[in-house]
Amino acid sequence: MQKVADSAIDVHPLFERTVRLHESRFNCNIRSFVAAPGRVNLIGEHTDYNDGFVFPMAIQRYVGVAVSPPQKDHRLLRVQSEAIGNVVEIPIDAKPRRGDPKWANYVRGIVAGFLERGYTVPSLDMTIASSVPLGAGLSSSAALEVAVCGALEAELGIQLDPLEKARLCQAAEHEYALVPCGLMDQLACVFGRRGHALFIDCRTEQPQLVALRDPQLSVLICNSNVRHSLADGEYGKRRAQCQHAAAALGVTSLRDASVKEVLTAGPRLDELHLRRARHVTTENQRTQDFAQALDAGDLSRAGQLMYESHASLRDDYEVSCDELDLIVATAEALGLTAGVYGARMTGGGFGGCTVSLVRSDCVAPIVAQLTAKYLEGTGKRLDAFVTQPSEGLVWRA
Repeated sequence: MQKVADSAIDVHPLFERTVRLHESRFNCNIRSFVAAPGRVNLIGEHTDYNDGFVFPMAIQRYVGVAVSPPQKDHRLLRVQSEAIGNVVEIPIDAKPRRGDPKWANYVRGIVAGFLERGYTVPSLDMTIASSVPLGAGLSSSAALEVAVCGALEAELGIQLDPLEKARLCQAAEHEYALVPCGLMDQLACVFGRRGHALFIDCRTEQPQLVALRDPQLSVLICNSNVRHSLADGEYGKRRAQCQHAAAALGVTSLRDASVKEVLTAGPRLDELHLRRARHVTTENQRTQDFAQALDAGDLSRAGQLMYESHASLRDDYEVSCDELDLIVATAEALGLTAGVYGARMTGGGFGGCTVSLVRSDCVAPIVAQLTAKYLEGTGKRLDAFVTQPSEGLVWRA
């Protein structure tokens, strides 16, 4: 964990808000504060659980966790969320069961992960607050998992191996939130570094830092304010469809299939499974090409790959929606002359956010035009913000 005082990451407003809420509820000073970032995926969507390639970065929005020892040892983890308000009591002497409220299942899952590894979870009072938009495809759930994991590490005086930490958090999402996610989100939250994106081979699970420090380039995130829920079954259906396609092609995962093999599969793949496999295989190639384009400074090529990614997610993978399509189409119509290099939906889909690469000196007029077109086309508000690649898990004593 990076110490907040030694980093350039400004989590202090979130820190102050979380501390005030904690002291108001539990009537005591905090002992430590930990924060984990959300993430945006620049390209490489729905490839992580197919052993493919992804290109995320941590963003300057965080989930913060403040903790203190209880005034009386109650052998519980007492947790309150800024967004909900009520205190949830989680037993810590035995593996917790899933239950209500649903948001607390992420915390229960992290407790279970520590218990399974032989650690004794201490009695704690915990407050959670967030600046990551919920349900927007920016990994608020992974940020919560990683932050709670970091808080328990701090209290136990241990430091898990970073990859083991990501896997523990992924298991919490699988077993307690019931979302069969890949490892990308947790890796981005743990391994994120200021000024860098991450090129990740999801088979080896080893992130490579890629510098992204050009002051003339900004990452613009637009929140459609269409809420998505990956636990409603569609995410799981896509994963099952990919497994079916891989089996039909005779490979362990779609990572091992080429675009040509998919397109020439004939009767082994019906139309639905062909489209799912075509997305994954072409997206893997796009992600590798995107990394090369950025390395060469070819932003026009990188942006074109983002548009191609969105079209594939919309048509072959069917996880976009009208609102996301409108934002991307508007950005593409503005084009290079207006300072837009490329745009695409980001995250699991069915709502959430788009991500665009734009010229830094053009952000204000781009946002103004996107906002106006979105309101005109949908009647909804568009929330937009610029982010730079940010630090992963940070703490403050």
